[in-house]
Amino acid sequence: MQKILLRIDRLSTAVGQAFSWLIVALTFLMTYEIFSRRFFDAPHAWVFDAQLQLYGILFMMAGAYTLSKSGHVRGDVLYGFFSPRVQAGIDLTLYIAFFIPGIVALTYAGTIYAADAWKIREMSSVMVDGPPIYTFKSFIPIAGALMVVQGAAEIARCVICLKNGEWPSRVADVQEVDVDKLKEMVNVKDEDIQALDKFVIEQEQRKESEP
Repeated sequence: MQKILLRIDRLSTAVGQAFSWLIVALTFLMTYEIFSRRFFDAPHAWVFDAQLQLYGILFMMAGAYTLSKSGHVRGDVLYGFFSPRVQAGIDLTLYIAFFIPGIVALTYAGTIYAADAWKIREMSSVMVDGPPIYTFKSFIPIAGALMVVQGAAEIARCVICLKNGEWPSRVADVQEVDVDKLKEMVNVKDEDIQALDKFVIEQEQRKESEP
């Protein structure tokens, strides 16, 4: 079972990492448009639609990745103090009561939504002769399906945790910088930082007092 869960994690991670490159595309696109408007007085109406679609695709396709890392926003005020079994019970209840019905409905409705868009070759109505959006809408059911698969893996993790009393492992990936852990790694204490700050201030004051 653990091998299956890790394979699903790897799939979600691979998809999320692949589509994360859209951030680079968005950066270049917006930089290009700013330079074009500011220095050449040549704005492009299609850029507005393009950046919305790129961001929308990024947001949707990163959903399963974020879920695989347990990174979605949660009310963690009390949750973190509970035992793993209690956490698993809460998560399992929420997955079954809210997550699965919502994501399945999204995937089903998104499939119909995308199919209708392809039938009429739907174009953006934000501007005249706008870019196609039927390709963009195709990502709705794809993202929903990935979320369903990852959600099933998370439900399995909850069941395993309820049985064993500890959470199964996940595929490791980039994590946010933990300042306290970073200080421990480089053997730096808060007192050292304060002493350095004091030294820098003293040096600046000494320079200012020199004729």
